[in-house]
Amino acid sequence: MRFKEWISSYLRDTANITEQVDVAAAASNIRSNIYFRGPNVWILAFSIIIASVGLNVNSTAVIIGAMLISPVMGPIMGMGLGLGVNDTRLLGDSFRNLLIMVIISLLASSLFFLLSPLNLANPTELAARTSPSIYDVLIALFGGFAGILEHARKEKGTVMSGVAIATALMPPLCTAGFGLAKANWHFFFGAMYLFTINAIFIMFATYLACKYLRFQQKSFADERSARRTRTMITMVVLLVTVPSIWSAFIMIRNNNFTTNAQNFVSENRMYARAYIYDYKIENGSKRNVTIFLSGEALSDQEHLDLVELAGQYGIKANELKIKENAFASENNESKKLVEGIYERMDRQLEMKENEILALQATVDSLNGRRIPYEQITAETIAQYPQVTGLHLSRGATVEADSTRVDGILAIVYCDQPLAPENKVRLENWLRVRLGGDVALELLTINNLQ
Repeated sequence: MRFKEWISSYLRDTANITEQVDVAAAASNIRSNIYFRGPNVWILAFSIIIASVGLNVNSTAVIIGAMLISPVMGPIMGMGLGLGVNDTRLLGDSFRNLLIMVIISLLASSLFFLLSPLNLANPTELAARTSPSIYDVLIALFGGFAGILEHARKEKGTVMSGVAIATALMPPLCTAGFGLAKANWHFFFGAMYLFTINAIFIMFATYLACKYLRFQQKSFADERSARRTRTMITMVVLLVTVPSIWSAFIMIRNNNFTTNAQNFVSENRMYARAYIYDYKIENGSKRNVTIFLSGEALSDQEHLDLVELAGQYGIKANELKIKENAFASENNESKKLVEGIYERMDRQLEMKENEILALQATVDSLNGRRIPYEQITAETIAQYPQVTGLHLSRGATVEADSTRVDGILAIVYCDQPLAPENKVRLENWLRVRLGGDVALELLTINNLQ
């Protein structure tokens, strides 16, 4: 029992933070960092340029360096503090400075990307900042908790540097500037959405921490002013909290749907006598996954079985679209690419077929030229009993003037010499039997005893 009490007491002492924080100093520190004027403006602009360079050249190290020197956390945490202590003036000042920060960031990054001569064919670092996920929400929320605790604790450390890197507020603003400079609204709105999500959850974490640590609330001259302020703060908190929770819910749902769809495709590439060669996932008000099949067309029953199989992965029947022998994209370049693949395959198949036909013709020709040795020898011996053996071979004779004459050499083995008329008759018969268009030399050799 004592051991259990000791463990409980130890855990309480270890996790207790109230004795290790100075909320008054934290509030003062946050208030002093919300303003953008003088050096802060230039530091912000310089850090934006550095981050833009890193994004432009796909350099993660440069992006991290820009986040370390950027002062963007101040106004966001100021808004969270204003909500937590019912200070509408601080909330308004923080919001105005946040807008100034966003405007400066967009102007600086847009100007850089307008003047930059480098246009990457695959800007992966930029593209990565256009699609928020639930992980971005979690990083922003817990990064906000770490940030406010770093401001509040008595012994300062290097936590704020890690928070600046983890919450990644700079890259989305730079990506939005890229979208403005290139008139790419997908990049602009996607990046601004990511920045908004990060800012809201950092602010929300600051608000919760201020309530938990019991930051000193703002005092009011009369109860009416206090009630009006609390009502306004409550409305702002609800306006921030409800959309944030809903956004997090939508992100979790979309993330799960995407994961399920990818698993469904990867684990069922081969289905029946067809192959899933591409797929497209759409998340939004209407979620769906479109799969593109090549091969033999599916039967009605196979269609139903495929829909049922998708249901095992959490994909409803109205969320699955099946396109057979269709291009995965209406984009002309993608279509030409697929057409080019099929054309190359057709050409290669045609070449292979021609090679097979040529080889078959060669085999047929050789078979047609094959001498039936056993049959001709038997026929010769039947006509001329003195013949004991016959040697036949194809060859060529080259004359002195380099004239080449293709023919057949016949060597006849006899017990006794053939009569001249029999020799002529045998020679004529062999020419007819082996083909009259070939030259024939006939040698008669008596067997040696």
